[in-house]
Amino acid sequence: MKKTIIIAAIMLLVAGTASLDARTKKKATTKKAATTQVIYTGDIANKVIGYNGTTPLNITVKNGVIENIEVLPNQESPAYLKRAKEKVLPQYIGKTVTEAKKLKADVATGATYTSEALIKNIQMGLEQTKSTSTTKGKATTKKKSTKKRR
Repeated sequence: MKKTIIIAAIMLLVAGTASLDARTKKKATTKKAATTQVIYTGDIANKVIGYNGTTPLNITVKNGVIENIEVLPNQESPAYLKRAKEKVLPQYIGKTVTEAKKLKADVATGATYTSEALIKNIQMGLEQTKSTSTTKGKATTKKKSTKKRR
């Protein structure tokens, strides 16, 4: 009987130690805080004119990737605006800021002025993003060259 009690006590002691050891060995996971930036182009691109006036946007960039582009109230014809939005905006969604800045987006046939205004708004808005962008999961910062040109 004493032998059984001693064995049970040892087993409880070992189990408690293993449980405590497992809790203390958990790796601390630190998640990098998501950085979200919404760029309003109404002030930046107030001289960019579509067919019937300005076409302000809200561009949402999360961790250096374009998540959403919202067309704000404007004077464009709804049918032409819809055509331009359907053609232009998907070309930018999901791209990094760096990729989007280099993109030569296609315009919608029949809504050329509106498409060009959307593209110009996006390009001007992206110039306002922070200097860091995400490239394949890593943050990169552009550095200026110190070499002199001849």
